[in-house]
Amino acid sequence: MLSDIEIAKSVKLRPINDVAAELGLHEDQIENYGRYIAKVTTGAIDKEKFAGHHLILVTAISPTKAGNGKTTVSVGLALGMQKIGKNAVVALREPSLGPCFGMKGGAAGGGYAQVLPMDKINLHFTGDFHAITEANNMIAALLDNYRYQHEAEGFKLKKILWRRVMDVNDRGLRRIITGLGDKNGIETETGFDITPASEIMAIMCFATSIDDLRRRIDNILLGITEDDKPFTVKDMGVGGSIVALLLDALKPNLVQTTEGTPAFVHCGPFANIAHGCNSVMATAAALEYGDYAITEAGFGADLGAEKFYDIKCRKTGLQPDLTVLVVTLQALKMHGGVALEDIKEPNIAGMENGYWNLDKHVRNLQSFGQTVVIAFNKFATDTDEEIEVLRKHCEEMGCGFAVNSAFAEGGKGAVELAELVVKTIDERPSSPLYLAYGDDESVEKKIESVAFNLYGAGSVTLSDSAKAMIDEIKKLGAEKFPVCIAKTQYSFSTDAKAYGPTDGFELHVRDITVNMGAEMIVVIAGPIMRMPGLPKSPQAERIDVVNGEITGLS
Repeated sequence: MLSDIEIAKSVKLRPINDVAAELGLHEDQIENYGRYIAKVTTGAIDKEKFAGHHLILVTAISPTKAGNGKTTVSVGLALGMQKIGKNAVVALREPSLGPCFGMKGGAAGGGYAQVLPMDKINLHFTGDFHAITEANNMIAALLDNYRYQHEAEGFKLKKILWRRVMDVNDRGLRRIITGLGDKNGIETETGFDITPASEIMAIMCFATSIDDLRRRIDNILLGITEDDKPFTVKDMGVGGSIVALLLDALKPNLVQTTEGTPAFVHCGPFANIAHGCNSVMATAAALEYGDYAITEAGFGADLGAEKFYDIKCRKTGLQPDLTVLVVTLQALKMHGGVALEDIKEPNIAGMENGYWNLDKHVRNLQSFGQTVVIAFNKFATDTDEEIEVLRKHCEEMGCGFAVNSAFAEGGKGAVELAELVVKTIDERPSSPLYLAYGDDESVEKKIESVAFNLYGAGSVTLSDSAKAMIDEIKKLGAEKFPVCIAKTQYSFSTDAKAYGPTDGFELHVRDITVNMGAEMIVVIAGPIMRMPGLPKSPQAERIDVVNGEITGLS
């Protein structure tokens, strides 16, 4: 069986200008990065251009180490749409080097349902991640310099909120001290987060124009002064220089799928420690140029989908016509208590024991007013008997069910799913979006609404630092912002090892930070870290260059 990168290398790519021309993009809207990648210059987002176009969200049940394949399903659905004569465009997040060299080895889809050129997309791509990293760290350097240069004038921050970032999993940098030694600045305890968790990444996702980007950058809260006043990027007078670093990165990237259909790939926040959705500009472009825009939100529906609705849709007014929930037998079995080494074996009872996870996600999605279609992502070891038992269960819940085998068969393997999606949108589209909480509710109430109603928590507790930050948020007038809860992706609870039902658990809020530029409140729950660590055997051990070709990306 061919690896993902071997399949990717076997595809004859179309010149990106041809892909762009079929979308209706003019030459002056395209900036080529080689023959197969382009930046797209987009104008102001005009919702009138979306009339009659359909937005589809792809999410999943809680992930496991075995993976669920949301990106593969998202790309496969676009391919299946093309097979049945529909104009579909997929909009995805950019991969991070952290998972690529850590756990996963790549994040551009899989098998015959990938976005290409996958090696470039998975690695440096068009430099967006590097621009975001450098912009973040430029602000950190400028802030340290400002403190150093103005200390003699009495300037001092009693609380510093800005941290450095890098796009590498590095647990050793979570907590560090800078400025050690004579004349090296002011000694400060600080640390690094991973780039996908940065506020700059979130700002890039939400910015709708250069002017909006500048406004958001200027509003970034860097710290609190000794006299209890907010200190921002605007106060340093460097917002223009940061926008200059991000100017090209703001433009969505146009690539293609394994079957030559268009795909926008832009920005890449994680859904466990950030909001998990691609950029508004990329989603808008997919909606403008495709009759069907297909986008995904990271990890399980308790994370990515909730944040897609409560943050991204709240901010933009986007209304999904349908949500596709990706399910695998292997994940159901793990959630049903089957050991990892046994999940490929036929086990209907183990699968049924895992229904609680599927059912909870379905109920949650329906609480947002969403019509839900189940995309069964087929693996080679799945049996027909297991699939039919699962199909019956999903249909009894009122959810359409389709088998997706795009990984092995490309668009042909996603025709059943594509036909079901089109039929469902025509006959039973989602209701107007119902959000989990109102803008005017308190920060505590917003957290509780998500924790109690979606996660199934029995209680919410706040650390002293979290309570203090809520007081600061009130002073800043930022209570209206939505909450972005950072927690483990492997469980509805905050315990990464709790695969079974967890209703009644305690959600402990360890810390809170406010993103004044991104206009959201990040709530850190449980032991989750915003800088991941590497596993014992990282994927980097398997990535290589052989005869000038990259191997090991999958």
